Amino acid sequence: MHSVLTNSGFNETALILLSLCFMLLSGFILTRFTKIIKLPNVTGFIIAGVILGPYILHIIPRDLVKHMGFISDISLSFIAFSVGKFFKRKKFYSIGKSVIIITLLESLFAGVLITVSLYFIFNLNLDFCLLLGAIATATAPASTMMTIRQYHAKGKFVSILLQIVAFDDVVCLFIFSVTSAYININNKEIFNAIEIILPIIYNIGALGIGILCGFFLSKLIKTNINKKDSLILVVMLILGIAGVCAILNISPLLSCMIFSTVYANITKDKKLYRQLDKFTPPILSIFFIVSGMSLDITSFRGLGLIGICYFIIRITGKYLGAYMGCLINKMDNKIKIYLGLALTPQAGVAIGLAFLGQRILPEEFGNMLLTIILSSSILYELFGPICAKIAIVKSGSLPIKKSPHAT
Repeated sequence: MHSVLTNSGFNETALILLSLCFMLLSGFILTRFTKIIKLPNVTGFIIAGVILGPYILHIIPRDLVKHMGFISDISLSFIAFSVGKFFKRKKFYSIGKSVIIITLLESLFAGVLITVSLYFIFNLNLDFCLLLGAIATATAPASTMMTIRQYHAKGKFVSILLQIVAFDDVVCLFIFSVTSAYININNKEIFNAIEIILPIIYNIGALGIGILCGFFLSKLIKTNINKKDSLILVVMLILGIAGVCAILNISPLLSCMIFSTVYANITKDKKLYRQLDKFTPPILSIFFIVSGMSLDITSFRGLGLIGICYFIIRITGKYLGAYMGCLINKMDNKIKIYLGLALTPQAGVAIGLAFLGQRILPEEFGNMLLTIILSSSILYELFGPICAKIAIVKSGSLPIKKSPHAT
C-alpha cells in the first residue's frame, strides 16, 4: 500500500523534503491542541506521528519511516549530552549514593514484581517471565527529559530524576545480560561467554571515548573560538560518538552523557548548552513524530490480559521501588510521592531487548514477548509524558512566574 506522497509521483528528494515538512507541520499543529488541554508537547508529537503513519492517514511513505532509525540515535545522543550537565561534582557527591539506591530499588521492584506476578497468576513459562521482568526494569529517558525541558523544570527533584533515568538503562542491560545467560545455560545450549562480555567491553570503551571527547572539547573551547565554531565542534563530536556506538551496536546514551559531564565539570560553561537547546527542538520533534509513525496500533489486538497486567504491574513496581528508595534515603515527601510517576515511559531500550529476547525463547513465547512490549510501549509513550508532567508540577519543580505587578 502506497502513501499519499508516494502516489503523487514526486522524486525521492521531493518525497523526503515534503515528508519532513508535513511531520514538523503536524507536530506544530497537534502541540497547539495539547497545550490547550495542558498536555506535554511529546504527547502531541507522538499523536501526530500516529495520525500521519501507515495505520491512519498513511501520508508518509512506510519505506521512509523504516530508514529514519538514525534520527533516534541522534536525538538520544543530544538528550544524553543535555543530561550530563546535571552530574556536577557537588550535586553528585550530595545525592549520588541516594540515586544509586533508588535506581536499584525501582528497577528491581518492577522486574521482580512482573516475574513473580505473571509466573504465579498466569502459570507462564519461567524463562518468559524472567525475560519480561528483566525488560520491565528499563525506562525510556527521551520523553521524560523533553518534558523537563519544555517546562524548564529545575531543582532537587529534577536532578535526582535525571540521574536515575541515566543509570536506569545500565541496570536494565546488566540484568538482561545475566538473565539471558542463565536461560541459555539452563536450556543446555552452547554458552558463549564472549557474547555477554563483548557488549560490556564495548560500553566501557564508549565511556572512554566520551571522557576523551570531554577533555578535547574543553581544551578547544579555552582557545576562545567563537560561538558558531563551538556549536559545530560539539555537534561533530556527538555525531561521531553516536556513529561509533552504532558500529558497536550499543546505545550512545552513556558515552554522550559522560562526554557532557566531563566537559561541564572542567569548564563550568553554560552558553554551549543554551546554544544546543535552541538547535535541537526540530530534531527532537521529528524523533517523537517518527516514533509515533513507527507504532503499530494493530498490536493492541494481541495485548490481552497479560499485556494489560504487564502495563499496570510495571508502573506499580517502579512507583513502589522509587518510594522505598526515597524512604530509605529520607527524601522530602514530594520527591517520595511523585518520583515513581516520572519513571513510567518505556520504549527504545525495551523494544531492542524484546527483539533479542524473541530469539532466546521458543517461537510462541518469543512472539508473545515482542507483542506485549511493542503494544505496551504505545501506552507508555502516550501516558508517560503526562505522568512526568504531573510529577514535575506536584513536586514544585516549575519555576515561579513573577507577577507583572511585582516591583
